[in-house]
Amino acid sequence: MTTGETDEVAGLLLAAGGGRRLGGRPKALLSHRGRPLVEHAVRMLRAGGCGPVHVVLGAASGDVRERAALDDCVLVENPAWEDGMGSSLRAGLGSLAGGGAAAALVLLVDQPGIGAAAVARVREAYRSPASLAAAAYDGERGHPVLFGRDHWAGIAASADGDRGARAYLKEHAGAVRLVECGDVAEAYDIDTERDLRHLE
Repeated sequence: MTTGETDEVAGLLLAAGGGRRLGGRPKALLSHRGRPLVEHAVRMLRAGGCGPVHVVLGAASGDVRERAALDDCVLVENPAWEDGMGSSLRAGLGSLAGGGAAAALVLLVDQPGIGAAAVARVREAYRSPASLAAAAYDGERGHPVLFGRDHWAGIAASADGDRGARAYLKEHAGAVRLVECGDVAEAYDIDTERDLRHLE
């Protein structure tokens, strides 16, 4: 590691979704344990060893800023949030590019079953700015994912629609370190009314 580099792993929370299948309720503001879901996700990133934490907002971003306690986060506006997760990933990586982090650990706001233990495991897979790692559930790749800084430009260039980094990770599958997390996390999404049963 040369002078001026850091092994800091930043947290990148994608929280811009509008909850179309939830009647247009922004996912960041869904209530979980008495507070907005976005706060829970930020706590998991921090407890898992990530910092700083950048949060990408989109749907109802003004309400999220007003109602959620995110004072210690870097808030990133994604005006193109309706284009899908890829646009939020690009916005988040663009925000991180101006700082000194060597890697980004990406978490989705609508996966509250993924807690600090899974974040920490994937965080510990960091080796260098060339690292690529992802949580696995029974051997299947999932979230969170870790992108070393060397990959940010390539990921941003390929992120499209709701696929996020899927195409990039498939292309670089041989370099992705899978970290089994099925014993400490559940990778369900909060996408439909039925999924709300997972929230407390």
